[in-house]
Amino acid sequence: MRVEYREEPCRSALNRVQGMPFAWSLNPYMGCAHRCTFCYVRAFELRADRPADERYGTSIRVKTNVAEVLRRELARPSWKQEGIAIGAATDPYQPAEGRYRLTRACLEVLAAAANPFAIITRGPMIVRDLDVLVEAARRAEVSVTFSVPTLDTEIWRRTEPGTAPPHQRLRALAQLVDAGVKVGVGMAPILPGLSDRPELLAEVVRAARAAGATGVWANLLYLKPGTKEHFLGALERDWPELLPEYERLYGRKAYLDASEVRGQVRELAREHGVRDRRRLRLEPPAEAEQLSLAV
Repeated sequence: MRVEYREEPCRSALNRVQGMPFAWSLNPYMGCAHRCTFCYVRAFELRADRPADERYGTSIRVKTNVAEVLRRELARPSWKQEGIAIGAATDPYQPAEGRYRLTRACLEVLAAAANPFAIITRGPMIVRDLDVLVEAARRAEVSVTFSVPTLDTEIWRRTEPGTAPPHQRLRALAQLVDAGVKVGVGMAPILPGLSDRPELLAEVVRAARAAGATGVWANLLYLKPGTKEHFLGALERDWPELLPEYERLYGRKAYLDASEVRGQVRELAREHGVRDRRRLRLEPPAEAEQLSLAV
C-alpha cells in the first residue's frame, strides 16, 4: 500500500478532550498507517466527512511545526502542567516517525517543561527515545502503555495489518521497564468470539508479567458508524461465520458490557502477579524538593 505524507504546519498542538480519563491530547500526525480494522478513529473520520474505509491510513498529515507550537503552548501563563495523552487518535510511533521524528521532538519539549504525559502505542520504535523518556520521567509523571490485544498470530495479522508483531512490543516494553520507566499493557480491543477466549487472555497476561509490565487492563471492541462498517466488512472476509453474531451484538449499540472480560483480566493479573516490580523506579522529585530547587 502506498502512503502519501502531507507536510502541513499546525496552528495548535494540544487538543482539549471531553469524556476521557485525560483532559489534553497531543497527536504529531493525523491518520495512521497501521490500518487496524477496528480503529475507533474511523468513526471520527466519517463524522468529519473524510474516508473511513480502506483509504484510511493512505494519507498521513505530518504536523511539521508541532514541537515548536507545543513549546509555546506550555509556556503560556495559563497552562497548569496538566497531564497530556499522546497517541489517543493516531499512533505516535507509526512508520512516519522514523523519518520525521516529531514525537521525539515533542517528548524533548515535554521533558524540558517537566510536564507529565502518557503514551499509548503499538510501535517498538519507542525504544529509540529511551534517553528522552528517562529524562522526562525524572522530572514529571511519565507512563507508557503498549496495546497488545492478543498474541494470536492469525488474529493480529488480519486485524492489525500495519503493526509490529505483539512479541516485539513486549520486548520493547521490557527494555523500557529495565530502564525504570512505568510501562503497562492495554488489552484493547478484545474481540468477541476471537480474542476473548480464556486461553488467549491468559496468554497475554502471562507474557505481560514475563516482560515486566507494571499493570494490565482490558476493554472490549466498540463499533461506531465508520468503524462498524469497515470492521464488519473485514470480519465477513476473514471470519464470515462470526458475522451474524456481531450483527446481533452490535445491531443497535456501539458498546458492550465489558465487566466480565475486565474481571477475567483482573483475576489473571492477580493470579500471575502483574504489578509494579521495577528494580529502578524513575520518579519526579517530591513537590517540596521541586519548590526548593525553584527558589
